[in-house]
Amino acid sequence: SDEMRAFKDEMRDFKDEMKAFKDEMRAFKDEMRAFKDEMRAFKDEMKAFKDEMLEFKDEMRDFKDEMREEVKRMNKQWGELSNKLGTIVEDIVAPAITPILKKYFKCDPEEVAIRIKRRKGGLKDEFDAVAVCGGRVFLFEVKATPRPEYVREFKEKKANRFRELFLEHSDKELVLIFASIRIEEDLLNLLTKNRIYAMAYREWEYMDILNFDEVLR
Repeated sequence: SDEMRAFKDEMRDFKDEMKAFKDEMRAFKDEMRAFKDEMRAFKDEMKAFKDEMLEFKDEMRDFKDEMREEVKRMNKQWGELSNKLGTIVEDIVAPAITPILKKYFKCDPEEVAIRIKRRKGGLKDEFDAVAVCGGRVFLFEVKATPRPEYVREFKEKKANRFRELFLEHSDKELVLIFASIRIEEDLLNLLTKNRIYAMAYREWEYMDILNFDEVLR
């Protein structure tokens, strides 16, 4: 009958649609499987990349540690050589003066001079380094082998002679800085007690003020 024929045609169309749907689903599943495989491969690549980055960071850390040790070693050798040659003022202290005054005293010196000799009548002296910065004048005493008597001489005699010989700085605050390659703890405490800044290598890495906060207290 016509109804049966129409029903059969509809069923055939439905089966064709179902087959097409199943084919589409199979293609979709294949695409999903391929996508999952790509994602798995991507995750593996990311993990490999992260592992490489961690390894690189470890290598960089080792390299930085080696460089830090090399800097310390070179600074120590440079200090020892300058000590032997008597050129600590020129080689070690002078290059550090401006950076240290900028860092700790927030001033850029208008004038830095080393090994200044001055005579006035019967009074004369030589000063290792002097820096003028605003309303302050910084007087540096540099010793290859620092001793307690040098500290007392610096504070009680040298500073006074500087005042007498450099009257043009009489209106300025005088800041005393005692410098060496290394300053041991006992001498550091003595300098702090006398309100004198201690300048030396910090862990052989760079020249620094070792007791800045303590002197300010």
